[in-house]
Amino acid sequence: MSHGARFKIVVSIVSLACHCALPSAYAQAPPKRSEPKGITAKTRAAIDRGLSYLARVQGRQGIWSNRGGFGNYPIAMTSLAGLAMLMDGNTSTQGRYAPQVDRAMKFLMNSVKKSGMIGRGARESRPMYGHGFSMLFLSQAYGMEEDPNRAKLLHGILRQAVNLTSKSQSKRGGWIYTPDSGGDEGSVTITQVQALRAARNVGITVPKKVIDDAMNYIAVSQNSDGGIRYTASGRGPSRVPLAAAAVCCWFNAGLYDNPRAKRALAYCKQHLKPGQSIAGHDYYAHLYYAQALYVSDDPFWDEYYAKRRDLLLTQQQPDGSWSVDAIGDVYDTAIALIILQLPYNQLPIMQQ
Repeated sequence: MSHGARFKIVVSIVSLACHCALPSAYAQAPPKRSEPKGITAKTRAAIDRGLSYLARVQGRQGIWSNRGGFGNYPIAMTSLAGLAMLMDGNTSTQGRYAPQVDRAMKFLMNSVKKSGMIGRGARESRPMYGHGFSMLFLSQAYGMEEDPNRAKLLHGILRQAVNLTSKSQSKRGGWIYTPDSGGDEGSVTITQVQALRAARNVGITVPKKVIDDAMNYIAVSQNSDGGIRYTASGRGPSRVPLAAAAVCCWFNAGLYDNPRAKRALAYCKQHLKPGQSIAGHDYYAHLYYAQALYVSDDPFWDEYYAKRRDLLLTQQQPDGSWSVDAIGDVYDTAIALIILQLPYNQLPIMQQ
């Protein structure tokens, strides 16, 4: 059975459990479920508070905007918050946060440019991040869409988005902040790789050469210590967050035994401690590191999750948000919720 088919079955089961939800979406009690390993009562309560917070701060147009010192990034934030909602078992029509998912999808679908870029102009100073995250979110939403007309629209949007990403790939195989600069760097490249894989998983055609060139870009960006530097060209120090994201990309491709992936994972295990924070992009690093450990069923996963979970629970604010990593509350809250909800095994791109 394919990831997409299994995902639809899982979503339909959760959706039936949520079908009788009350109208006031973010005031509802969580659906009853058999909790997977690692999800304690306190964890479930923290997840529910976090989701409720995101529901409260969503704009009427379906938008989530970051409230921190690094810009609003409405496309990226809406996509990340939407992923957190999907991981709770919601769809655009089913579940306690169906209205929030539906509005987020509409906002992103209405943000598509003629070029295929999913963006909002000046509000997205580095639009390829938002483009990649929105492709990831919309592909997961597409996999559970019940309306055939909307599914057709989503398919067309994703096809255009994949074409934009393919055309904007640099000669070295990577991507950078804007689609027409011809440059490349690691974090944007990894965002596009995961988005392309998610799109391909739901039946969108992705040129094999684009993926192959991108994976080669990540490979040649690896230093001798196993870490990943900022760009494939030239030299530079290894960056822990990029190493974690690279491992995630290799594992999304099923390359669990890839020697480079193993070296990068060993580097992450040396430098990323689940119960501690690193200086600079800690939440970003663990967004990918947690996925890599979970999807590969790494023996370290149980210990990692317990320690990371406990740290995240201490960092949650009384209003249900997280705001630790200097990026902003929506960003941190969405990432914390994605990590905490991994044991539910909901999204194909993040499934074991």
